Amino acid sequence: MENEIKWYAAFVETGSEDKVKERLNYRFQGKFTFYVPKRELRERRDKIWRNVIKVLFPSYILICGDIEDSDLIKFKNVPGLRRILCSDGQPLTISREEINYINSLMTNGEIIGPSNIYEEGGQIKVIDGPLKGKEGQIFKIDKRKGRVKIKMSFLGEERIIDFSINIIEKA
Repeated sequence: MENEIKWYAAFVETGSEDKVKERLNYRFQGKFTFYVPKRELRERRDKIWRNVIKVLFPSYILICGDIEDSDLIKFKNVPGLRRILCSDGQPLTISREEINYINSLMTNGEIIGPSNIYEEGGQIKVIDGPLKGKEGQIFKIDKRKGRVKIKMSFLGEERIIDFSINIIEKA
């Protein structure tokens, strides 16, 4: 269990997640893998529906690797990075369950695409996509916007997150 890959979170300026990720990749040259999970959503602006990409956890970057004390110094002074989340002076690890859940959503790299669903007898069935097998976590559907709301845990807190869906009419 000691050799298990550890995951951490960095708190960054909102909207600068990708820039900070680039800076961290440059500074650490492959020692860590940095992730900014995103989701594709449909939005209506000026009466036109568009697909937009939004950050799954605004202001956070996920870090995969083993942060040592000497690394903490290198994280300081990265523009846009506020801090590595710590507990008792040590970097706070993200639970294995939370990481497994996030990884199960990120089937196509960092961007979580839409899932295809249909409704049968008042029950939601996910045909394919990142939400397949997660029907039990869906607690609200907005058919007009093509979104579902899911409760998920991140850093020990329950969060409500919108995901994109395509509603399929069953033949």
